[in-house]
Parts: sequence; structure tokens; C-alpha cells
Amino acid sequence: MTFPASPQSGERNYRVPQLFINGEWRDGTAETVTRVINPATEEVLGELSHASVADIDQAIAAAEVGYRAWRNVPAYERGMLIERAVALMLERRESIAFLITIEQGKPLAQARNEVTAAADMIKWYGEQARRIYGRIVPSQLSRAQILVQKEPVGPCALFSPWNMPVVLAGRKLGGALAAGCSCVLKPAEETPASVAAMVACFADAGLPAGVLNLVFGPPAEVSRQLLSSSVIQKVSLTGSVSVGKLLAEQSATGLKQTTLELGGHSPVIVMADADIDRAVAQSATAKFRNAGQLCLAPTRFFVQAAVYDRFVDAFGKHAASLKVGDGLDPYSEMGPLANARRLSAVEELVSDAVAAGGHVVSGGMQLGDRGYFYAPTVLCDVPPQARAWREEAFGPIALIKKFDELDEAIADANAIDLGLASYAFTDSAAAQAKLSAELEVGVLAINNIAVSVAEAPFGGVKDSGYGYESGEEGIESYLRTKTIHRQV
Repeated sequence: MTFPASPQSGERNYRVPQLFINGEWRDGTAETVTRVINPATEEVLGELSHASVADIDQAIAAAEVGYRAWRNVPAYERGMLIERAVALMLERRESIAFLITIEQGKPLAQARNEVTAAADMIKWYGEQARRIYGRIVPSQLSRAQILVQKEPVGPCALFSPWNMPVVLAGRKLGGALAAGCSCVLKPAEETPASVAAMVACFADAGLPAGVLNLVFGPPAEVSRQLLSSSVIQKVSLTGSVSVGKLLAEQSATGLKQTTLELGGHSPVIVMADADIDRAVAQSATAKFRNAGQLCLAPTRFFVQAAVYDRFVDAFGKHAASLKVGDGLDPYSEMGPLANARRLSAVEELVSDAVAAGGHVVSGGMQLGDRGYFYAPTVLCDVPPQARAWREEAFGPIALIKKFDELDEAIADANAIDLGLASYAFTDSAAAQAKLSAELEVGVLAINNIAVSVAEAPFGGVKDSGYGYESGEEGIESYLRTKTIHRQV
């Protein structure tokens, strides 16, 4: 077994991971592989072997056996094991953060924060394992009672993306394991080692064989095989709208319980009474974190006319001041885009916006001749027909538009088919109430940027998906309800 020799704190070695099936690390036996590339240097880090049909069948079989054992482990013991895994994650934070940065590109400080956030989310789920309650309902019959109890839904197929590889995989693992489910995890092939290092923490903490399985391979092929299995009872995906709709169709055939966290194009509404310096500092930080490659990244800024010029000037200066570079450079504040696909997509959106009449306040260009670097970009006067208003940027692009009345801003914010996260800055209680009632989103942060936390549900509406992760609703999505009417 070459991966992992449990990474020690501070270790900076890169090894392409193996599959993890039924408690064993092993190479995939498919003929295909994925080249893992450092987005800052375009260096090939190694070749990731894929799971074959037989490998995936074995992972499913292992999850089925693992589920039968894990569901009967007392909730207290499940929670304690999860706590041990979390402790290992924090002990190995430097090593895991290094893997995130070299695979995905974000600055090392942001990668450390990602590991910490993932550990916090998983820890919350582990604590919540002891709080999965049922209830007793009075019966209409004599000497009888109705018991409503919660049970784990069964083996789960979990699909996570490359942009926040450890947080988004960890949030799914935490909920599934705390509820008593087993799982087959399929992360993105672009960022395999960081997720595998987290899986290693669970294995080293003593998780029984088969409860957690890790596979890699062509997404369409792996998902099709997992979702066609009658063993898999639950599907959770964080990904694009198009992939989400495809998996929803495939899941419907087997009537599988499904959670879909899909795209976002987050609006930010800034009222004239807001603390503008605070609004700029918080929203610009959130915008360019992870090079804007976040489904919850603020992107469409609607600023009231009285403070528009001041906001644009301050936001543009903030963007221009950011140091863009290799995430391993301690002075870098924004790293590269994660892959060549994202670089091309961002370039196309900016070119289309400028061609349509948009004005570049800051950025608007690729940086350097090596790596997938793009300047933090601020655009104004972009007409509504430009693609950037309708399509998720998933990159360092901010669009700023002036408005007069709040109704106008709300209408613009609701004008697209995506509704995940949103932000607002205002001290008006009336405006806050109106925004809370009328914005068509799953999450709204007012005078702050914290839309995703361990304790509260996170999910979207419209084409941004359905179901929730985190909070009580997150663990509920890995449970099913059984009613028992008992008479003596």
C-alpha cells in the first residue's frame, strides 16, 4: 500500500492516491488514468488510476456489508470515532493543506482554513449523532402508542467537486457516517490526494472496513454504475446544474433519496445606508477567495446610486491590490484558476462582456505565461444581454450595477434561474425584512458573508438544486422515518 503512509504534520510530499475499498488502499484496474496537474506551474504531478467496473462493484458490495455493521454501532461510539478522525485531520492540517494547494491552486492560508472548516463541519455531525431523536405520538387505541423513529437511509453515493475538495467531501461524509450510513465517495479527479488524505484520517481512526470507500474514474461512467445499483439508497452531489439534472433523472429510476447542491450566481445588494467600507472589505474578500471558484461567491453586485461611485472605486482598488501568485508563496492572496477549462471560460465571459459594452474597472486579463492565472476583475456598465449576467462565472469576476429603488435590485437579483446564496448590506430593518421575504435564494447573509456554517442548513432553490447539507436538515437527509403503532 503506497498511499497513505499516514502523513505527518507539516509533511510536503506529493503522492497520487489509490482507491480505498473495503479497508484497503489499492490501484484501480481500469485502463484509463487522469493526469493530475499543478495549476500554478502546469507540472504533471502524476497519473491517477481509475476504478474499473469490477472495482466499483467491489466498493458497492463493501458498502453493503459495512452498512449492516455500522448502522448497529451505538450513536455515541459513532460520534467518538468521528471525533478521533477530526483530531487526526487537525493534526495533519499542514500536510492536507499542502495537497489542496498543489492540486487546486488556492493560497496555503486558505487551504489551512478549508481543512479547519471541514473538521468543524464533520465534528458537528459527530456530536449530532447522539441527538437523532424520534418521538412518541398518542394513539387513538387503548393501551397503545405510536413510535416514530429515525434510521439511517442506507449505503450512499457521494459526489464532490474540485473547488473545495476537503470541505465539500467532508460535509457529505460527516452527515452520512453520523447517521449510520456507509458510503462510496467519488471526488474530482483533479484533486484526489487531498480527499484521500482525509479518508485516511477516518481509516486510521478505526472506521470499520467497508463503511467508507473511495473511487476515482470518468464521472459519467462511475455515477451511472453507482446509481444503477439497488444497494445505493442515497445520492448527494455538489456540482453543475447539467450534471445535477442528469443524476436526478438516474436517481429517479431507483427512487433514491437525493440531495443536489448545484450552481450559484450570488447577488449582493448594497443600500445607501450601509457601512460601505465594511461592505467592500467583506464582499471583495469573499469574491476573490479561491479565485472566485465557489458556488456561493458574490458576483452580481447591485449598489444604490448614492454610494455607487464610492463603492466601485473602493472595490476596484481592492481587486487591483491583491497579490496573485503560486499558492505556496506565503505572500499570495489569490492563486490560479484550477484548470485550463476555467481559464478559457473566464476569458470568454470577460471578452463577451467587454464586446457588449462593459467597462473594465480592474483586471480583465490573463497573468503570466505559465499557470492558469487571471487577474481579479471588476466590470461595470455590462448590458443585461451579456452572458456574464446569466452564467455562473466561477472565477474572479465581479459585475457591478447601479439601482435606485430596492424593488429594482430585488427584481434583477431574482431574474435568473439560479438561487443559492445571496448577500445584503443595509442597516434598515424594513429593507432587511423585505430582502428576507422576497429574494429567491436558499441562504441570505445580511451585513456579513457567512452563508455556509456547520450549524445551519445550506441549500438552494430553482436550478440551484434541492435538499440541504449541514445543520439538522443536513443529517436528516441521511435518515428515513419509520412509524410503529404498537398495542399491548
